[in-house]
Amino acid sequence: MVDSIRADARRNRDRLLHAAAAAFSAADGRPVSLESIAREAGVGIGTLYRHFPSRDLLVEAVYRAELAEVAAAAGQLLREHPPKVALRRWMARYASFVAAKRGMTESLRAIVDSGAVKQSQTRASIVGAVDLLLRAGADDGSLRSDVQADDVVSSLLGIFLASGSSDQTGRMLDLLAAGVAATARADA
Repeated sequence: MVDSIRADARRNRDRLLHAAAAAFSAADGRPVSLESIAREAGVGIGTLYRHFPSRDLLVEAVYRAELAEVAAAAGQLLREHPPKVALRRWMARYASFVAAKRGMTESLRAIVDSGAVKQSQTRASIVGAVDLLLRAGADDGSLRSDVQADDVVSSLLGIFLASGSSDQTGRMLDLLAAGVAATARADA
């Protein structure tokens, strides 16, 4: 019986995280009510508050879960695709991750300010994923071996800040991917 209670609580928590991630992603910067998240997850508001006593704790949990998933996606994509393709698909996945955070901006700012989430840890996780992809591409000859993962991450962040639309983001990601391709070496 105890295992079924734990399993049920784990399922409720997972459903809440999934519903919250979808709600924040669709919000496009507008406020999201916790009641709507609980309703979408198929649980009562009391269940939401049992798992996440505050909005900030919910946002932090969503952020951590999605960050872990984005970082893990690099390895998953490499198992399914050649490194050059995996890198571009990972860039698109990372773009979705960043776009989804717009609905959590205020709470994320408070969480970072409190020290609960460290930007250096987030960056290290993302740089690690890009490094995995770049090393695999350098090993098979499809990606340049002289490209630093940190430079790619900085370029990605610049794209996300400067882009005016998802179409433009896609075009800019294509340019970045072409720039790290082995055939894109510039003459010195």
